[in-house]
Amino acid sequence: MTANDWSAAQYLKFEAERTRPSADLLARVPLVAPRTAIDIGCGPGNSTELVAARYPGTAVEGLDSSPDMLEKARKRLPGLTFHLGDIATWQPARAYDLVFANAVLQWLGDHERLLPHLTEALAPGGCLAVQMPDNHHEPSHVAMREIADAGPWAEKLRGAKDSKADLGSFDDYYRWLRAAGCTVDIWRTTYVHPMEGASAIAEWFKSTGLKPYLDRLDDGERKAFVDSYIERIDASYEHHEGGTLLLRFPRLFIVARRPG
Repeated sequence: MTANDWSAAQYLKFEAERTRPSADLLARVPLVAPRTAIDIGCGPGNSTELVAARYPGTAVEGLDSSPDMLEKARKRLPGLTFHLGDIATWQPARAYDLVFANAVLQWLGDHERLLPHLTEALAPGGCLAVQMPDNHHEPSHVAMREIADAGPWAEKLRGAKDSKADLGSFDDYYRWLRAAGCTVDIWRTTYVHPMEGASAIAEWFKSTGLKPYLDRLDDGERKAFVDSYIERIDASYEHHEGGTLLLRFPRLFIVARRPG
């Protein structure tokens, strides 16, 4: 794993919580027996495994830009095909009945172009299924930005908070995907995860939201940043019995279907 690669081990510390939105998204996909499916941004294969289990007769593939994630995915699902590649430049070799994108497109910009472009990879009647974290305004993410701006590392971290795309509104995504000729199902769900203190919330985000900040810091700065983050999180959430904090995690879901 390279220094800035994604850590599958860190990501999977909260596998059950991270997989639940994938299952909820897949439950709303209206396809009965797709012939082909691809999980783009497949990570360590936890979401790919759900797709393969629901559609056992389907040729399921995975795509990810992280060698570490793909190594774990191939070990987990040795019978499936996984590709190393960047979604932003992905040129599919064939059309798919299902393009599944769980918790990945928030890292890519220009959604007005990107999501309609992804529908071009669909076979007639196929579905693009998308889930994206929508927690920009939650205390967990406000703290990251404020600490980055206020600390001695402010200059180093100037571009870190731009690593994630600003999500569009319901109307934006509906308009963009309708213009691409798709029917559109769109909704938002807020998950509430009981966490064992502020340190657990920091562990959750080390592999996702905090990563663009931590990647730019040296070891000493990284520890100081995380310590400041834990202190801020501890003060931002109500404490329940045993020190439990409730991590609110809004997520945006979209299922767009190309006409048959």
